[in-house]
Amino acid sequence: MPNPVTGTVARAPVDQATFRSLMTTHPAGVAIVTTAGPDGRPWGMTCSSLCSVALQPPTLLVCLRGESPTLAALLEVSAFAVNLLHDRAGPVADLFASGSPDRFDKVEWIPEAESGLPHLIEDAHTIADCRVSETRPVGDHVVVFGEVLQVETRANQPSSPLLYGLRQYGSLKVHSG
Repeated sequence: MPNPVTGTVARAPVDQATFRSLMTTHPAGVAIVTTAGPDGRPWGMTCSSLCSVALQPPTLLVCLRGESPTLAALLEVSAFAVNLLHDRAGPVADLFASGSPDRFDKVEWIPEAESGLPHLIEDAHTIADCRVSETRPVGDHVVVFGEVLQVETRANQPSSPLLYGLRQYGSLKVHSG
């Protein structure tokens, strides 16, 4: 008879390299999470840890590095935008993953009229503005739950989303007709 499955298996977790290797085999959509600090300064970082949570109220989650200045600004204002990138935005995903202090000088963006949240107008096919509804620290990251307040589609034509997997960018081609 097999042993019952329990969460108390006496085994150490895998090392970081093994875990990263596992996660690279699961392609994910690429987004840039943006916010504006209380002083209006824009902040943003690349994120592939994005998931829908609930329809009522409409809620998604993002997982951000606990030491991230973007996370700190986001928590101060309790709001953020999720900029879903199109398949031509790989260089912008790299830029926002780099931590470069002048990243907003190198992309086209506008503050959303009502919230002031930075929208990446050339690189995102869809943007969701969110209000923080809950946070939960997990290891070296923080899970941020956001209630979706507004969705804006930027593309005038079908756009292929940017994906990341196997340590490279790809896309899910959208066919019209």
